[in-house]
Amino acid sequence: MPIADSLLAEFDQEKVHTRRMLEAVSDNDFSWKPHEKSMELGYLASHVAQLPQWCVPTCLEDELDFAPPGGEKFTVPTFGSTSEMLEAFDRICVEAQEALTQTSDADMTKPWTLKYQGDPIFTLPKVAVLRSMVFNHLIHHRGQLSVYLRLLGQPVPATYGPSADEQPPM
Repeated sequence: MPIADSLLAEFDQEKVHTRRMLEAVSDNDFSWKPHEKSMELGYLASHVAQLPQWCVPTCLEDELDFAPPGGEKFTVPTFGSTSEMLEAFDRICVEAQEALTQTSDADMTKPWTLKYQGDPIFTLPKVAVLRSMVFNHLIHHRGQLSVYLRLLGQPVPATYGPSADEQPPM
């Protein structure tokens, strides 16, 4: 099985769980945060919604400088509403899936470098970047999002099994 097919199967599963978590975010709570050092809920949800976008430069390029010297620094896009965020997430997921589909096993094993202001932060094979900086990063922040929802008293969608709010029928 090609590496991309294996990643696509995982991506499809995570996409469903992530979309359900994003659907649970209320527009009214975007500015809420659990602690003064925490991200606002709207920012965190926006970050979760855009993380699959990282598949594109990882698959199609050999490096990314998220603050290139003399260039514009990457910023997390923010959304005005949950529906706007979900529309962007759906579009981003299609773009990510297309990029994954276009990536051969040979390309998956090529080195990819993340830079900041021209300086390398790390270099890893593309497949390792996809697993760690995209998929695992997404899962990490989706977990944070579930805690925010719980603290707000919102129902938390099930992911890898039932949640306290979603139990399977017996």
